[in-house]
Amino acid sequence: MSAVDGPLAPPRSRPSLLAALRRRAASPRLLVYGCCTLLAVLASYWLGKAMGWDAMDYHVYAGFSALHDRFAQDYFAAGPQGYFNPYAYVPFYLLLRSPLTSLEDASILAVLQSGILWLTYELGIRVMAPGTPRARVAVAALATVFALANPVLINQLGSSLSDVTTGELALAGWLVLLGAVCAPGAMRVVGAAVLLGAASALKPTNAVHAVAAATMLLFIPGTWRSKLRFAVLFAFALAAGFVLINAPWSIHLERHFGNPVFPLLNGLFRSPQYSTGSMLDHRFIPSSLGAALLRPFAIAAPVSMVDFELAAPDLRYAVLLVLALLLLLRIVWRRLRGVARPVSQQRHAAATRALAALGCAFLVDWVLWLTASGNGRYFIPAACVAAVLDIALIFRLFAGRPAVRNYVLAAILLAQLLQLYAGTEFRSALPWVSGPWYSVAVPAGLASRPDLYFLVGTQTNSYIIPDLPARSGFVNLDGAYVLGPRGPNGRRIEALIRRYAPHLRVLWAGRLIDGGRRAAPWDLERVDDALEPFGLKADAGRCSTIITHGIDSKFTFAIAALGRPRSAPRPADTGYLPTCRVSRDGPLRIRPLPGQRAADLALDHLENACPALFQPSHPNDRVLGGASRGYVFVRYYPGTGIEAWTGRGSLWFQKLIGGTQVDAGPMRLWERSPPRVACGLQGPGFLKRLPP
Repeated sequence: MSAVDGPLAPPRSRPSLLAALRRRAASPRLLVYGCCTLLAVLASYWLGKAMGWDAMDYHVYAGFSALHDRFAQDYFAAGPQGYFNPYAYVPFYLLLRSPLTSLEDASILAVLQSGILWLTYELGIRVMAPGTPRARVAVAALATVFALANPVLINQLGSSLSDVTTGELALAGWLVLLGAVCAPGAMRVVGAAVLLGAASALKPTNAVHAVAAATMLLFIPGTWRSKLRFAVLFAFALAAGFVLINAPWSIHLERHFGNPVFPLLNGLFRSPQYSTGSMLDHRFIPSSLGAALLRPFAIAAPVSMVDFELAAPDLRYAVLLVLALLLLLRIVWRRLRGVARPVSQQRHAAATRALAALGCAFLVDWVLWLTASGNGRYFIPAACVAAVLDIALIFRLFAGRPAVRNYVLAAILLAQLLQLYAGTEFRSALPWVSGPWYSVAVPAGLASRPDLYFLVGTQTNSYIIPDLPARSGFVNLDGAYVLGPRGPNGRRIEALIRRYAPHLRVLWAGRLIDGGRRAAPWDLERVDDALEPFGLKADAGRCSTIITHGIDSKFTFAIAALGRPRSAPRPADTGYLPTCRVSRDGPLRIRPLPGQRAADLALDHLENACPALFQPSHPNDRVLGGASRGYVFVRYYPGTGIEAWTGRGSLWFQKLIGGTQVDAGPMRLWERSPPRVACGLQGPGFLKRLPP
């Protein structure tokens, strides 16, 4: 029988879709992804509803303004931060306006934020050799666990903060670029740069990760000419990604302020509507080279205000420093002894190159981050990289001693989990309820008529703007940036007053007295202090109250002057926003108030004596008090989080978070000429008088 007549071999068939899905479902990757998402959602639920200052101050308004053009009717409604690129906050705003409950909103946010752990797993896969599947999965899974055990990351799960979601774009850029290190390709370089450019546009603090990522270009195999070509491609694609995301918003900013990234880089663009001083936040930047070198160990201690406002101990950076030193010592010892590299390491050259590229990029990122902010919120993508480096280095250092390796891994992971349990301060939150994130009850008379609202107080309370009539206007007079009656700011506010008059109102977070029937008189005095420079005065007989539910009362700060009585505490989730009619009470006040010239001179001398302590310098005065009981002049310095003021014949200042009042000395002494002082950003007193 011929071969043609014989039995035929069964034809090869492609595996069925069901079999492929089963194989995927059984893969470690899908299991890790699912566990990460589940743990993120559970952590968000356990922490409670996030009620951060930033959410009420500008996050809600940012998402709202991204979808509604507010430039014609609002002016600094959410302070300077309200002009940052708002697109990252659109998902949060849309969730708030949906019919979902607050728990469902937070769970969706946590699912989105869990993506940074998926990317950490993929980085762990990249730094191990392909021929070691069990080791690759072990390194990636353990690195993911170590990345999740980050107090700063956990505190953001289910919240409105965009550090994690924009950080995912940055970390994805690192992952794609690391792929180019293993398998060179122009498309990988371009794709990584576009992701990093988009991350930087959505949140400028990601720019340090974009710059540091360029270090990995040096590790792409090839000639220096090919590396230069990749560098040019990376630079152009990075700029393209940034412009693509930022251009729509920058066009508005350029048209209204003459600065396409307003209020950032205003020392370069010099918009007259904002300070040209540095906006660098110095709170977490090390004060010396020694402090910078010890920062990995300082972060490992359960102490607040190191790289985060709360105590957030993290062992990863100290462990990484120790492991890097051990690896360096081993390399030097082998070179001195003439020991050749093991054959296994020679075969795994690509994975070694990827690990070296990741380590060098992390080192550059660490230096840039400490120089630019030192804030742990802005380092979350690189913190995930640190977790990968830690686990990968442990596997390499103890490759020949698996028992020792396992003991070291267990000790480090257990120590970090113990830090989470015993040393971490978690965010303040409200319990979950069956309802929206918050609700706003607006009186009928306000809900039907557009007015111009002057927002008064350190907290802008701009979260209520979407619940008021669409054509209403809002001006935050004295939040993080105090607006004065002179110059372009004064002219813009005066134009809005003429446009809306006589429909003018003032709104603040305050207290009610007489059983909730009227606003407290000490709050009204403070409101009039803010309105008086613009020739306006609140009408105490024509006031209403907007009531909010689901807002933590400690974030609806009252604006009463120092020394005024406090009313009985109200329920934790109920807030009161009194609002009164405003009328003309005189012309704009151009001339200084009694005592203001002397106060300004003293405060100017204080800033000149300690320029590192009071940044940006020479802000407008916030005025408290009055003619009958004396004026108090206050200046806020957002770069250092410090407030300085005059009072009781002295100059005073205080760090607003975790600080105590410091008496800088008699005002008359500072008014004449600044005394000799030693000052800095660290230490219990910040400022020390020196002998003449």
